[in-house]
Parts: sequence; C-alpha cells; structure tokens
Amino acid sequence: MNQETLPGASNALTFGILSIVLVFVCCGPFAAIFSFIGLSNAKKAERLHLENPGVYSGYDNVKTGKVLSYIGLALSLITLILTIVYFGIIIAFIAAEGGFR
Repeated sequence: MNQETLPGASNALTFGILSIVLVFVCCGPFAAIFSFIGLSNAKKAERLHLENPGVYSGYDNVKTGKVLSYIGLALSLITLILTIVYFGIIIAFIAAEGGFR
C-alpha cells in the first residue's frame, strides 16, 4: 500500500523546532508566534489524519511537532515573565534611588 506523506506534518515539526530555538537565540515572546503556527499546522494535519487514517503517513511528525510547540510556548511564556520581573526590579531600584523626579 502506497501512502502519501501527511500535509502539514513537516511544517508542524519545523515550527516546533523553530519555537524552541528562537527562545534561546533571539527573544522568547517572538517564539510564541512560531509555537502557535506549529500548533495550528499540527491541528490541521491531525484532523486530516483522523479523517483518513490509512491514507497518510508521518503522523509521528505531527505528534512531535505538537509537543515541541507546547514546549516552545511554555519556554516563551517563562522568558516573558522573567523579562517583566527583570525590568520591574530595575525600575524599582531606580525609583528607590530617586531617579524619577
């Protein structure tokens, strides 16, 4: 039986990997965009696979991409929270020194 590759499976995996890499390389909040795109592609591919389970191969890429996108989203949110706390502490030190007059 000749199976076609699942459309969107490789995209979900690619965007999941990009979301994790961008958290550490660039900036965390922008990696959330790639996480959402990866989750969207994974959802579409999963729906297509569930409609026709025997026609497509590559469902493992969808599951892996979904997990990586969730990890990238969590890391992105942690980075966002740490950034807000970091700048909040800096502003608190400046305000305590009387820098805002």
